[in-house]
Amino acid sequence: ADIIDIGGESSRPGSKPVSENNELARVLPVITQLIDEVSVPISIDTYKPLVADTCVNAGAHLINDVTGLTNPKMRMVASQYNVPVVLMHMQGTPKIMQQNPFYEDVIKEIKAFFQQQIASAQKAGIQQVIIDPGIGFGKTVEHNLKILKHLETFTSLGCPLLVGPSRKSFIGTITGLPVNERLEGTLAAVTVAVLNGAHIVRVHDVKECKRAVQIADAIRGV
Repeated sequence: ADIIDIGGESSRPGSKPVSENNELARVLPVITQLIDEVSVPISIDTYKPLVADTCVNAGAHLINDVTGLTNPKMRMVASQYNVPVVLMHMQGTPKIMQQNPFYEDVIKEIKAFFQQQIASAQKAGIQQVIIDPGIGFGKTVEHNLKILKHLETFTSLGCPLLVGPSRKSFIGTITGLPVNERLEGTLAAVTVAVLNGAHIVRVHDVKECKRAVQIADAIRGV
């Protein structure tokens, strides 16, 4: 892995939020130990400013915010520490996001959201923004497929592009397979994502996906 992403609150569909104290109790000991044991950057996956502040102060190198920096306090934290931020698109909240998500034009609306939030981040003094269209976060199967097919639309925004298709439910819907049998579908989605412009892929099966990415990168670089 080139980055290790640590999160203390599930964001899967239907999940409920946890308190700041509970989240910190889960992630802070992991981050403080990993800082001394691994050489790759550590990302804190949180939308809570206090959690982000505490973890970055403890040594985390990057903030991964599934709410897309919509909280001005999170923008202040990222700017204060001058760390890169992953700005993700999500329609609704994890608890309700898969209850009939709707878009007039999913690509156009996500791009407009990115344009607005990138501008807000830059205004706050954040220098490094990574964008993530949020596969599975308030999207139907068709929405997810369209995002993967038209990823290059987002590369024009001038930010590194992160995609997280790993083991997502759209793979299960297409293949009819449970979450622990979605490796092949994940590899296909990751390969398509890289060929269509993704710079970072967030995955569970690091070894297998890294090998797939090596081939996709070689093809893209010819």
